[in-house]
Amino acid sequence: MRSLRLLHTADWHLGQTLHGVARDPEHARFLDWLLDRIGEHEVDALVIAGDVFDGQNPPIPALALFYRFLARAKRRFPRLDIVVLAGNHDSASRLEAPSPLMTEMGVRVTGTLPGGPDGAFDPAALVIPLHDRDGTVAARCVAMPYLRPADLPAIENEVKEGAKEEVEEGADPLIEGVRHLYDRACAAGQAALRPGEALLLTGHCYMRGGALSDLSERKILGGNLHALPVDIFPEDAAYVALGHLHRAQAVGGREAVRYSGSPLPLAIDEEPYPHQVMLADFAGGRLVAREALRVPRFVAIHRVPGNGRFATPDEALDALRRLELDPGLPREAWPFLEVSVDLPEPRPALRDEVEAVLAGRPVRLLRLAVRLTGSGESLADSAPAVELAALAPEDVFRRLYRRSHAGDPDPALLAAFDELLTSVQETL
Repeated sequence: MRSLRLLHTADWHLGQTLHGVARDPEHARFLDWLLDRIGEHEVDALVIAGDVFDGQNPPIPALALFYRFLARAKRRFPRLDIVVLAGNHDSASRLEAPSPLMTEMGVRVTGTLPGGPDGAFDPAALVIPLHDRDGTVAARCVAMPYLRPADLPAIENEVKEGAKEEVEEGADPLIEGVRHLYDRACAAGQAALRPGEALLLTGHCYMRGGALSDLSERKILGGNLHALPVDIFPEDAAYVALGHLHRAQAVGGREAVRYSGSPLPLAIDEEPYPHQVMLADFAGGRLVAREALRVPRFVAIHRVPGNGRFATPDEALDALRRLELDPGLPREAWPFLEVSVDLPEPRPALRDEVEAVLAGRPVRLLRLAVRLTGSGESLADSAPAVELAALAPEDVFRRLYRRSHAGDPDPALLAAFDELLTSVQETL
């Protein structure tokens, strides 16, 4: 019986900074840890489901981390099949540029939709064979990258021009475009299957009902009003390896359709939940076992007072004095710190007070969050101003909207703003 062990990971975001602090040392330790797990668990195939990098133009150290990892992985595990997808943070063309060299190494990179000689979508080019320890094909992976709205009109036109699938009246054209694309890609994967082989799918997308991390995840595919239904994936798929959401989770009640989650907390509010990679075993074309491998927390995150609560200034300062810290840690491993304070009256020297308590101690203050509790105009004028860098673009949009209108913008307007923002971010 053919068997395969897959390691599914996503959302590395190499090159990310957290409130201005580079994460390269943490990413380097994660990649070392990942290589050890690949060896320990005798992994046959590795799928990286998008957002390898944090931006379209990753810094040189991030590029070095990625390519060094691939070289080390193939040197230590020559049999290992590696599949890399582009995510919404990645530059698809930049990720695909070294594909000829990567393919020779046994690393398959999919950044954009492949086309045939006539330029039409070629779904068969997305189907990648994955091999067991004996070198026999044990699975076919349909390596679907992140789909931008601009990828879909050609698919919609195919539907209009006579494809068998019919779009129901009132159906969302973006969602139906994605569905049609997956239908064709899955059909190509199924056509390539041989007895005993597993059909694996990938995606970098926002699925309906998924749990978001609001501070670090971009809303994609036209905003969250266009969340994809789980039924775009056929029931006979043995496993669907997803990227984009940073919280590890199954989708739509289907345990084989999963986000692996990010290996590191990419925002301070991601501190409470575990980060992991997913190990999945297949035999006879079916998923027979899965195991979450918890990624160690390489840099601790302290939140005072914690759990999303706010303290008075004096309570926060007392808690900081009692904070237990390890003086033996190297600087790159010093914990990150967020302090959340209710401010019932102006206290202009609050940041100086916090920094004085922390002076000389092995901790990095990333954020001092201040919540105003007063209601008078003089308090509003005197309280510390909110730093623009601490606001998400949607928060700025909402604030500007409220200057001229009562209440919040309606969902359709927010979705249009999200789509505009995404298009701007992807060209940076």
